[in-house]
Amino acid sequence: MAREITFTVPPEYDEKKLCAFLRGEAQISYALYATLRHTPGAVTRDGALIRSVDRVHTGERILVAFPAERTQLIATDMPLDILYEDADLLAVNKSGYLAMHPSHGHPDDTLANGVTAYFRRQGTEGVFHAVGRLDKGTSGVAVCAKHTYAASRLNGRGQKTYIALVDGELSGSGTVDVPIYRPDPDKTTRACGEGGERAVTHYETLASGGGKSLVRLKPETGRTHQIRVHMAYLGAPLTGDSLYGTRVPGLGRHLLHCAAVCVPHPVTGETMTFTAPLPPEFADAVRACMPMPVF
Repeated sequence: MAREITFTVPPEYDEKKLCAFLRGEAQISYALYATLRHTPGAVTRDGALIRSVDRVHTGERILVAFPAERTQLIATDMPLDILYEDADLLAVNKSGYLAMHPSHGHPDDTLANGVTAYFRRQGTEGVFHAVGRLDKGTSGVAVCAKHTYAASRLNGRGQKTYIALVDGELSGSGTVDVPIYRPDPDKTTRACGEGGERAVTHYETLASGGGKSLVRLKPETGRTHQIRVHMAYLGAPLTGDSLYGTRVPGLGRHLLHCAAVCVPHPVTGETMTFTAPLPPEFADAVRACMPMPVF
């Protein structure tokens, strides 16, 4: 969707070229900057056109009109549990039974399809820019940048906190710092072992009982299936994880929930924190095995 953002020139960019200001102070990526250069009227100064080689001055207001984006995704109407929305961000509480992105098995019933339909109902056209991703089977906060500039500013900057119910009774806290690799390139399964990419997960046991543990997890890196693989490595796979643990009849998902996401706002820089409560099936599973209430 189209987005106009005004940037004010600070003293340290006085007399510098517009291109240096846009790439430096505004932190516009090279690819997006190249698009703006070839979009007539995309950048103006105090209402007048300005070239990339022109000098800017302290206090001037530079208006950047980021072009609207188009998507080829199928728009599928579905209920969305929206946690927060503004001109730049959309935070949604994703169901654990919903995939994030279309795939061969899910061409039109994913969060991306639902968000695309939501944008169109608002009379806008946008591209689904997920800030990080959640596996199908993982519920909780999913943040979407509403345009390319926001997506580039948020790339790799989200901090997530997860809650998991795992098999086995753990205690205390710790860190798993073990590489993760892909044993078979034709399969999605990951494993811990030498030669993989560094992966770090911090965990804290919140409660234990009935052969289960409720754990808070903060991944420091973002490898595919990281939490699932690391907890299995500890001998405490996620409850219901059919890939790294044991399927639970009637559950249909692993019990991992993204409870909070903290990101800097892509335009204002303000720290934004979005939270989502445990879904009913997760809360019920915890209550069924914990010796005392934990909520």
